Amino acid sequence: MRLSAILIVAALASGAATAACPPDGITRSELSELRGAKWEVPDNARREALAIGLLDCLSHPDPALRDEIAFEALQSWMRADKLPTSTLHTIRTTLLARLKGQDAIGFSQPFAALVLAEVARADRRKPFLSQPERSAFVRESATWLAGVRDYRGYIEADGWRHGVAHGADLMLQLALNPAIDKADQEAMLAAIAVQVLPVGPYFPHFYQFGEGERLMAPVFYLARRDTLSAAEWEAWFARLSGAARRQGPVNMAWLARHHNLKAFLQPLYVSLAESQDAAQRARLLPIVTKALKQLD
Repeated sequence: MRLSAILIVAALASGAATAACPPDGITRSELSELRGAKWEVPDNARREALAIGLLDCLSHPDPALRDEIAFEALQSWMRADKLPTSTLHTIRTTLLARLKGQDAIGFSQPFAALVLAEVARADRRKPFLSQPERSAFVRESATWLAGVRDYRGYIEADGWRHGVAHGADLMLQLALNPAIDKADQEAMLAAIAVQVLPVGPYFPHFYQFGEGERLMAPVFYLARRDTLSAAEWEAWFARLSGAARRQGPVNMAWLARHHNLKAFLQPLYVSLAESQDAAQRARLLPIVTKALKQLD
């Protein structure tokens, strides 16, 4: 039996991750029907209760329940502005707490981060968080991203875990919010830097599921602001380049660092080169060009 299958069996046996999925009062087939109906739930109270109930499905080992039903429903309702502020607060506090817990089979936290990205988007489009709440949201999210050590992406039958990419998506939605201050931006960049050149138990690890492109997106949008000086950006990229520099004979660890940094820098270079924001190009394109040239 595959290790992932063993872990799923253990989780099911203990009642973890799937105890309330599907939520009470609705069957899986009814959820599938709702999906076919584009998640139309006319009754506000039922929709709000279902949104909270579906949070447990984000941990489910079945990718259809986790991704196609729970995430799609929550994303659809938030993007259509069909959940009240009270429900958004509940989703935020529930999922931020989940990021601090255990995740035995590796689905719960990445999908919590993906839904939190939608909460961050909702707050950007129609602010409902206080500045202290928003700052705490940034810091807790950045702390989780920096601590991700499960680098599994897509596995047949399991579906996606993809913690780094989902964490990057959360950073992106936060980066787009003009209310994020310099200290919070710096916390985000510190977390992103950790995952551009990751360290952990699966090493040397070569990104293969587009993680570099996802990690570059929040950096690209942060560079549209004038919050950080050119010198600060230069120092941030210099630290990345220094950490990836070869210090001896070619080995797998260096090849992984080289591969992962290039997978981050190249799409960032292309995005900057094509940007219509002249100030952004002037601010970052020379620095990124220099970092690319420094790759051995």
